[in-house]
Parts: sequence; structure tokens; C-alpha cells
Amino acid sequence: MPRVAPGAGLAAALPAAPTPHARITVRVVDDASERLLVRRSIVHPVELARDRGAMVTAWRRGGVGYCATADLSRDGLRAAAEVADGWAARVERHGVFDGLDLRTLLDPTPLAAAPDALGEPLPSRADLLGLLRAESDAMRVDPRIVSWSAQVRRWRREQSLFVDGVLRARSVQRFVEPNLEATAADGPVSQTRSLAGQYNGFCRQGGAEVIRASGLAGAGARVAREALELLAAPECPSGTTDLLLMPDQMMLQIHESIGHPLELDRILGDERNFAGGSFVTPDLFGTYAYGSPLLNVSFDPGVPGELAGYAADDEGEAARKTWLIRAGVLLRPLGGALSRARAAARGTVLEGTANARAVGWHRPAIDRMANLNVEPGDTPFEAMLASVERGVLMRTNASWSIDDARNKFQFGCEWGQLIEDGRLTRVVRNPGYRGVSATFWRSLAAVGDAASFEVHGTPFCGKGEPGQVIRVGHASPPCLFRGVDVFGGG
Repeated sequence: MPRVAPGAGLAAALPAAPTPHARITVRVVDDASERLLVRRSIVHPVELARDRGAMVTAWRRGGVGYCATADLSRDGLRAAAEVADGWAARVERHGVFDGLDLRTLLDPTPLAAAPDALGEPLPSRADLLGLLRAESDAMRVDPRIVSWSAQVRRWRREQSLFVDGVLRARSVQRFVEPNLEATAADGPVSQTRSLAGQYNGFCRQGGAEVIRASGLAGAGARVAREALELLAAPECPSGTTDLLLMPDQMMLQIHESIGHPLELDRILGDERNFAGGSFVTPDLFGTYAYGSPLLNVSFDPGVPGELAGYAADDEGEAARKTWLIRAGVLLRPLGGALSRARAAARGTVLEGTANARAVGWHRPAIDRMANLNVEPGDTPFEAMLASVERGVLMRTNASWSIDDARNKFQFGCEWGQLIEDGRLTRVVRNPGYRGVSATFWRSLAAVGDAASFEVHGTPFCGKGEPGQVIRVGHASPPCLFRGVDVFGGG
């Protein structure tokens, strides 16, 4: 099969619309990934992967159809377009989009070329493995450290989106995820401490600067010592108290209790038999007090280095910063153009965001979080801490549970520290807290300033049928909540 670069050179192979009733988009994705792992000071085999193909989408007046193909030849893409158009014709007969013309959602105008998001050159594989071995060895500070690992994952994605044969958007991105993890055990008790989360790490777009910003170099001994400190610490006390969440736990809080509930396809019912629905209903937008007046949440694909930044979503809609929640009031959902059209067909006109995204070439785009951020406030961290008479500081997610409506939740963290009379005191282990999304954000009492704002993310956001595990970014300063149900013994 002839191989064609996923850029302007592919144009000659692009299919025309099979009928005059359809418009065709082609999204070509070329992914390459690498995982370097040193576990218990043993270098594991390097994991390499390469994945390349195209999603061809046919857009008719009242229906959309998809066909994925790894055959990027002229004949392969033409055959995929015919299959996609066949599915679009079937959908059109069911009248889901009566009164609308979905073809008008597409804009073939080329977007300005985005700079490649590759960052600084990464160290060589040998140098990275040397760094990981050094940090792995540094974690062997005590016989009670029973498991320890150091790793770096990196991905490179080249993507081109063509609308009616015209290159609408092209991007070249690199994603980097470094992490360290140490587990200490003494009898039946064990505690794990990581650099930035047991399920992902410090994830950003870029290169060597991401590894540098993560603090990976020199952090091995500290991570292991903190695991031992947790092992010796008392359980987190239970009760209703103030809660100070650090940015690496705010990431999870934003993700589960703002991001997923605001996905428009979920609100319209798509996920109910798989990942659940949402407590949010279409009539709440524009009036609902989602949080206290201090809560300001943006969808912002333009934050430098954040994991899910892009110029256009996977349906070709140009991305820009928009407000989802402002001064506590819910303004708009996370809804791409196709979902907004579905809502309009039901009589509900909503503003949305350019967040139709797919995990790769073999999946259609659905409503996903991208860079979803709590904007900085004006309270320095020290002032926030000083305002707490009795409370708990928590950082780094360790566990999560949330109901099908994305409303009632219970989250656990790796690290807890008591706050007494405005000062951090004893470390506590197994800290957790629970609440209800619809009221939790209204207890927001202070939002950290720009100096405390941190960019995080996760590459493991799951959703959709068939399933898609995608990268999302979340940034936030520390946030203080009053009167939260806190507990220990997670």
C-alpha cells in the first residue's frame, strides 16, 4: 500500500463526495509512542507503538456516517467514503435532525498553521534511562520500601483534517508524562507516594522542559521518604471541617464533578448505559448556581503546554477560550457542533465549545473535556492557610468514586496534613473526603492566586461506546472549601 504523509501531500488521494448530497471530512492521524520503565532498579524492555490511519466522515443534511480505514491509498479512502455515506443515508432516514442541515456545520477555510508543540528536544533514550535508573536507585532508602519505579512515557501525534478536500487544520504535538512511585509497607499497613499521581503523572505537551518542570530529577529519595512518613503517620481524623485541596487533587475534582457532568452528549443521554448520565439538565444553563461566586471555570485550548491544547477540534471547529462557569453561574456545556445540533433539534439552543475529540483515527469524535481549568483568584496560599482554624490539606489523588449522575462523590488522596490555627502540622495517612457536586462547589471559600496556579492533566479519561481513553488537561490553584465531610482509613 502506498504511504502518504499526513499533510498537504495527501490531498491527491482524498475522495470526492460519493453523491451530491454529502460533504466529506477526512481526519488522518499518525501516532508514535514510547514507554521507558525502571522498576525495582531493573530496566524493563522499551515499549514502542505506531498507529496510523484515517477517519472518513460523510455529512448529509440530516445524518452523519463514519468509516475508519488504515488504507490511505486513493482507492482505500474512496471505499471508506462510500461506506460512511451509506451510514449517513441510513441515519438521515430516521429524522433525528429534522429541520437542520448538518452540512452547514463544516467550514473548509484553512486555519492559520499552529506552531509544532514539540518543545525542547528530549534527552536521548540512553540518557533518559540513566536518569530513571538514578532516581530508582535513590528510592531504596529503607528496607520497608517494597516497590519502587521510575518511568517516562512520550507520544508524538501528527494530525491533518481535510474538509471537502481542503486542509482545514494540521498539528504536530508531543506529550510527555514522567512519574515516580514508591510503596512502603510494615506488616499489614502500606502506603504509596508518587511524584504526581499513581494513575498518570505530570502530563504536558512539550519536551525536555516538561521533565524539568515535573521535578523528576532528584525527587526519588523525597518520594520514598514521604512514603515512609505516611507509613508512620496516624489515620486522617473524620468529621466536618475545612478542606484545602492542592492543584494535583483539584485536577481530579474538576475532572469528575465539573467536566463529566457538563458533557453535552452525556446530558442528552448518550452515556447512560455505559458511564452514566448527568445531574445537569439543559434548562440549567444561564441561571444555575453551580458554585460560589468565586468559581470561574474556562475551556481554554490555548494554555501553553497544557495536555489538550489545539487549534481546532476533530470536527474542524476553531477552538478558543470560553467560559463554562463564571462567578459561580453555569453558562454553557462542553458541547461540540454536532451535539449542539442535536440539542437544537430538540428545541434547545445552547452555546458550546470546540471539544469534539477522538482518541485516534479509528474512533469518531464525541464530546470530551480538553483543557478545563479553574481560573486563579486573588488569595495567596499563605493567606488561605492562615484563614483556617481547623482543617486538612490534601494533595495527589489516590482513589475516586462518583455516582452515575456525576453528583455524589468520594475521593481519596495520597497525602494529608492537618491545619491547626493557620499552620500545617501533623501528616496523616489515607485522607479522604466526600460531597455532592451540586452543593460542594458552593462551599468554595477561597481560590489561590496566579502564583499558585499549576497545570496538570491525565492521559486516561475514559468514555464512549466503543471506548475511548483520551488526554485531558486541568489547571488550577489551591482551593479552600468550608464544612466538608472528611474521613480517614481509605
